[in-house]
Amino acid sequence: MDFNATLIGEMISFAILIWFCVHFIWPYLNKAIEERQLKIAEGLNAAERAHADLKAADSKVQAEIKQARLQASEIIDKAQQQANQIIEKARGEAVSEINRLKASAQDDIASMAQRARDELREQVGALAVAGASRIVQREVDASTHKALLDQLAAEI
Repeated sequence: MDFNATLIGEMISFAILIWFCVHFIWPYLNKAIEERQLKIAEGLNAAERAHADLKAADSKVQAEIKQARLQASEIIDKAQQQANQIIEKARGEAVSEINRLKASAQDDIASMAQRARDELREQVGALAVAGASRIVQREVDASTHKALLDQLAAEI
């Protein structure tokens, strides 16, 4: 192999090219690569934070749903209790109304029975007077014998 001036010129120009690249091009390339690495790292960190935030939000949503279900259950229970109270109140009012109507009907029945007894006594008294007048074959005056007729009606 011949060692000549062309080889030395090529080696010097290659060395200058390397020196030029190392001093002027390589720092810009390195800087661009580092910036790109930082952006990628920031993007990955942001993705991890977003993923963690999503998990936190999901757990918060689940907690809120659970709380809402508990509140709904409490509201349903309260509504059921109120419905039961209303039913019991209506039942109590109906029973008291039935008892009142029953007592009123019993009072009416008792007064009707008393009137029927009184009318029956009057009729029995009139029949007794009529029977006595036939037996005696003369007219018996009801007004003169009223005390006797009242006593007879009370005994009947």
